[in-house]
Order: sequence, then structure tokens, then C-alpha cells
Amino acid sequence: MRRVILGVLVYLTMATTLWAKAPKEKIFVVERESQSLAIIEDGLAKRHMKKMHNMNHGIIKFDGDDAYLISRDGYVVHFDPKSEKLLQEYKTSKSAIGFVIGKNYIAVANYDDKSVDILTRDLKPIDKIKTGSKNVGIKIYKDMLIFAQMESDKVTVLKDKNYGKATPKFEIFKEFKVGKMPFDAMIIDHTYIVGFFLTKAFGVIDLDSMKFSEIKVTATDNKPVLKIPHFGFWSLSKDRIFIPAVGDNAVMVYDRNFNFIKNIKMQGLPVFTSLSPDKRYLAVTFSGKDFPTIQIVDTKTLKIIKTFTFKGKVLHLRWSNLDNSLYVSVNDANKVNVIDTKEWFLEREIFQVKRPSGIFIYQYKEK
Repeated sequence: MRRVILGVLVYLTMATTLWAKAPKEKIFVVERESQSLAIIEDGLAKRHMKKMHNMNHGIIKFDGDDAYLISRDGYVVHFDPKSEKLLQEYKTSKSAIGFVIGKNYIAVANYDDKSVDILTRDLKPIDKIKTGSKNVGIKIYKDMLIFAQMESDKVTVLKDKNYGKATPKFEIFKEFKVGKMPFDAMIIDHTYIVGFFLTKAFGVIDLDSMKFSEIKVTATDNKPVLKIPHFGFWSLSKDRIFIPAVGDNAVMVYDRNFNFIKNIKMQGLPVFTSLSPDKRYLAVTFSGKDFPTIQIVDTKTLKIIKTFTFKGKVLHLRWSNLDNSLYVSVNDANKVNVIDTKEWFLEREIFQVKRPSGIFIYQYKEK
């Protein structure tokens, strides 16, 4: 009997330890018109972080237990995602468009004062690099900081002379003349990919060899596409790249060497694509009359397997990394809908969210 009791106690101790360390998700939803964030836990909108500045296109990024937010009116906000406490904030300009988190710095691409700000992780200014252009598509690779100059048709590569030391010191290493009006960019390993508003192609820079090439964009019947959207809306699987073709009812599929595979015919004009964590499914959102619609593509067969239509505009979506859930912000319906991604049905609706837009998921372990 004593052994049985000891065995039960050991089992309960182990089970409690495992349960306590199980990962959880806290969902931060941009409330676009309210300068606030809604916080969803355990399926409910439980709290709101207010006075977060202009949340039109607000973006949140997580790095360990740090969270950073950039507002449309140029504020960078540092907060603790566990306690939801604001730690610091700093205004870089009247209009900021993107940022990256380095090991010992934050870099912010600005629109209105045509600069790139380098800040410490606690948002103290280190440097302001003036470019004379609106700056977009900011990324990090090793000791480099890469961004595109929208009005100068250039991509600039900066190198950190103090790489590995406490305070970075960036200087121009190389600049590339690229297509007309670069708008946004993404990075795959050592490859920086930049899209253009006025050139029917996208540019590719190998950051190891520092060589630039241009890839023509292919749409239905090989017609060029008008422009490429925010590259945050591209999706990358192990061997394929999925690109929403703005101006065409298709998602373009390339291999990782940028060889064109096919166009997936969609219901409307796609804006945003997002891969499931296992890369098996692709969720696609639309603009115009198809704003309320999401289509799900099987990435193996490249066929549409499910279409959802909601009563309101879908502005963003995010897959859970922990369960079979796809979170969808339905902006003018003031709710976040949750799709079951195993059986593909609308599982539930989360209310008390005002004009939801971007959805950002913080994963953590309970102590």
C-alpha cells in the first residue's frame, strides 16, 4: 500500500509539473479605431490596453518576454506581454512603417522624416540615419541592416562596425539601384526580396554574394501584375512561395528558386496569405466585394478545400501554434471569429473587441 501511495504521489507531482509548464497563448488584437489592444485569453476578450497611439496598421513583435509595438504615428512602445505593463515609449517620427528587433537594438523605418532610427532595447536613441527618402522593408541579416528607399529606388545595406558589442554602429556597406518605387520586402535565409509599385517584377539580393537580380511577376495567361502587396502577406513553405497577385484573382506559386509553378484561381482579389503551422494549409483573404471571405487552400494539391464568408470585412487572421484554431478579425462586426481547422467549421465568436485588425499571438509557459 505504501508503494502504491508513493507511486501516486510521484505521478501527481510529475503531472503537476508538466501541466504547470505547458505552453499557453495570449492573443493581442489591434483595435484599429480605439488606439487600444484587446487581450484574449482562454477564448474570451478579458482586458484592454489603452492609449497605444494610432493603431491604423499597428504592428506587434515579440522577442522572448519583450513585446514591441509600432503605431502609425511614429511611436515605438515597449511592454511586458505577461503583465501587460507599458515599460517605455519613444516617438521616432510623425509616421513610421516598420521595425526590426536586433539582439541589442531596435531599428525603425520612418516615412515622414525620411530616416531610420536605431534605438536601444529600452528605446533610448542611438542614431538617426537620414536617407532623404521614405523607408520601407527593413530586415536584419547577421551584422547587416537592410532596407529599401521608396523614393530613391534603392536598397541600402548597412553593416554594424561594433557587431557583438553593446552599442551598434551602422555604416553604409552597399547600395543597389532597383526597380521603381520599392514598397516592401521579406527575407529568406540570406536572400532579401523586394517588391515594387511601378515595376512589374520583384528584386532579389543575395546577401552573401551581394548580387542583385530581377524576377518578372507572372499572372494568369502570363500577364504582368500591377503591384506586389506587403510582403508580410507572402507565405513560405519548405519548398514553395505563395504570393497574392494584386490585380488578379489568383495566388501565384513559385519554388524556392523563384521558378514559376502555377496560379491558383481564387474567388476574388487576394490580399493576405497565411500558412498553417504545419504548412499543410494556406488561408487567403480578399479585398473589395470579397472582403468578408476566406478561402483555404491545400498546399499539396494546390486546390481550394473550403470557403468561409462572414458578415463583415476580414482584415487579418492568425493560426494558433497550440491547437486547431484559426483566429479571424471581422472588423466592422466587432468580433474575432475562431475556425476549427481540423473539421473546418466556425467554432465560436469572440465579442467585446472593437474594430479588430491585426492579430498577434504571444506564446509562453506558466510557472
